[in-house]
Amino acid sequence: MNKISIRNLTLTYSDGVQPLRDISFDIPANQISVIFGPAGGGKSSFLRSLNRLNDLTDLTHQKGSILLDDQELLDPGLDVIQLRRRVGMVFARPVVLPLSIRKNLTYGLEVAGETNKDRLQEAVESSLKKAALWDEVKDRLDDPAIALSGGQQQRVCLARVLALEPEVVLLDEPTSGLDPISTGKVEESLQDLKKEYTIILVPHSVQQAARTADQAIFLLQGEVIEVSSGDLMFTNPQEQRTQDYIQGRFG
Repeated sequence: MNKISIRNLTLTYSDGVQPLRDISFDIPANQISVIFGPAGGGKSSFLRSLNRLNDLTDLTHQKGSILLDDQELLDPGLDVIQLRRRVGMVFARPVVLPLSIRKNLTYGLEVAGETNKDRLQEAVESSLKKAALWDEVKDRLDDPAIALSGGQQQRVCLARVLALEPEVVLLDEPTSGLDPISTGKVEESLQDLKKEYTIILVPHSVQQAARTADQAIFLLQGEVIEVSSGDLMFTNPQEQRTQDYIQGRFG
C-alpha cells in the first residue's frame, strides 16, 4: 500500500534553476524509502516539498502532483500547519530549543493546545523511547537539552517530531555529524519506527543507504534514474549511472 504518490513533479526557483524535473514514483507505507544521489541532485528540495517547507523559499513554480492518502499536498488551500503535524522533518544539524529536555518535547503539543499533564508526560516518555533515548535521559528531563551530546540532541529532535504523532517522518542526513555509535542508534531506531510510521530518509552516504533502505530512489541532477528495492539497488542496479555512482566512479 502506498502512502505517498508523486506524479510529474517539477520545481522551479526564481533564478530558473529546476532542482526536480518531472519526477514520478510511489512511497510505500511503513517502509524506509531512501532518496540518494550526488549533492545538488534535488534530494532536500524533494523532502521539503512533502511538507511544504518550499513555501518558505524562493520557489516560483511547481507543477505536478503529490498525494498523501489521496489528499493533494500542492493544493493552495491546504492547511499547511496541519500538514506539518502529519509529515514531520528532522534536519541534518540538531537544533534543540533553549529549554529543558522535557519542554523540548512538550512545546509543540502545548502550542497545539494540549494541557493535560498526564498526556504530556506520556508523550515525553513514549517519544523518547521510540527515539532510543529514554534510558539515557529519564533521570534528567529537566536539564537543558543543549547540555546533551550531539547524538543525543539529534535524537531529541527526532523525539520532538514523534511527540506530535505524525504519519510520515522525513530525515535529511540526520546522522551526518554524528559518531558511529550514535549513527547506529539512530539507524536501529528507524527499523523499529517503520512499524508505525512511513519514513523517508536522505542518507549521508551510500553505505547508510544500503544498510537502511527498504526502497531506494536514485536522484541525479533533478531526475529519477532508478527506483527499486534496497536489496536490488545496491547489489544489482539496472542503470549504468546508478552502478557508477554506487561504485564511486562519480559523485
